Amino acid sequence: MEFLSDTVVLSRLQFALTAIFHMLFPVLTTGMAIYLIVVEGLWLKTRNKNYYYHARFWSKLYVLNFGIGVASGLPMEFEFGTNWTPFSQAVGDFFGSVLGFEASMAFALEAGFLGIMLFGWERVPPIMHYLATIMVAIGANLSIFWILSANSWLQTPAGGEFINGHFVVSDYFQAIFNPFMLNSVLHMFFATLETSLFVIGGISAWYILNQRQSEFFALSFKIVLAIAIAVTPLQLYIGHLSGEQVYHYQPTKLAAMEAQWETIPAGESPSWSAIAFPNDKAEKNDWEISIPGLLSYILEIKPQLSESVLGLKEYAPEDRPHQIGLVYYAFRIMIAIGFFLAGLMGITVLQWLRGKLSLENIAQQRWLLRTWLFSIPLGYIAVESGWIVRCVGRQPWTVYGEIRTVDAASQLPASDVLASLTTFAVVYSILFFFALYFAIRIIRAGANLDLPVPGENISPELDTNKAQHIPNSRPAEAKQ
Repeated sequence: MEFLSDTVVLSRLQFALTAIFHMLFPVLTTGMAIYLIVVEGLWLKTRNKNYYYHARFWSKLYVLNFGIGVASGLPMEFEFGTNWTPFSQAVGDFFGSVLGFEASMAFALEAGFLGIMLFGWERVPPIMHYLATIMVAIGANLSIFWILSANSWLQTPAGGEFINGHFVVSDYFQAIFNPFMLNSVLHMFFATLETSLFVIGGISAWYILNQRQSEFFALSFKIVLAIAIAVTPLQLYIGHLSGEQVYHYQPTKLAAMEAQWETIPAGESPSWSAIAFPNDKAEKNDWEISIPGLLSYILEIKPQLSESVLGLKEYAPEDRPHQIGLVYYAFRIMIAIGFFLAGLMGITVLQWLRGKLSLENIAQQRWLLRTWLFSIPLGYIAVESGWIVRCVGRQPWTVYGEIRTVDAASQLPASDVLASLTTFAVVYSILFFFALYFAIRIIRAGANLDLPVPGENISPELDTNKAQHIPNSRPAEAKQ
């Protein structure tokens, strides 16, 4: 239990805890906001009230995730000042500005229009309400842009130079649009959207399995499936592009992801390690199962490598990631889930084309619906695994190649960090319990299909006023 007296390790654990827990909630809000735009847009176009009821129902889960996400995310901002003071002092001119942009542009935009989206259905014109929904979605996804830009800068620092340990910005645009930024933003955007789609689809499948409002939730199931047809293959492709970036910019991370200890020269067709048991101390894999010739196709889509793949032994132990097994398996879990969800989408589309998802047949596809129900947590696991690869694989650097993690941490008593870590663990456990509790309540209650639809309901007072303006000819004729 030596780590209990190591301030750096405890600070890393605390930030990992807060980041992993917080990530559970914006993952759903950023993706579900896109879904809300779709269903509300369909309502405005078709005036089919079922789309309206979908917007009302799923927005309840949206606001629950938004609230917990805000509560769990705020402490992370303060940790940069408390647990990572030397880091903040060194890069705050840029890194702090980007986080400030996220708060002032993205969060403020989302929060500012959220009230109209939730409570403005009968208070503002439908088109203005739709505009508010779009603004909420833009705000939520702008957060992805700014946070991934900041994190990508940690992976590939650009737009300035370090002078006496302090990063001096010479080009803000170059720093914001650093080499890792574009693919990272796209990869996270599609990850949140894909996760949200399979959460909505899985919940819809639960209703159909339990024969509750089956016709209503069959509609959301098919909407999700229609969007997933484009999203799941795109996510796999962008994930491949992100892997290529690691190959070119972060060779030590790539070596950790593949548990590759020895250097592979250019021109070879190396095997890809599917399963292995990395041994950090012995600097080898105790055992592994490999697929011949696959690694070159994964990295370059070529039969032979055009560049060398450097092994971990090329670097001193203090200059390469540790916890190789964690990075190695987190990467494979992410890949496996990505292909599983794409396969599930493909099978479901095939069943749709065969007519098995019609209202008469969909309830009979119990194995398929159960698989969708099983898939609800998989997107979350893939996202968290991806962030483990991204951040643990970057070690021992906080800013890759520039600032070591051991030098970025504040010099605090280990007992103080342990106390705050324990407090966060307890508070976040309580938050997680209440998040599940209220989510289950919302789902068990189901959709309220008796809500008044804007523009389709006339109050009794309005009927009375209209009656008073009817010409008197009709009563006169009645008297005759």
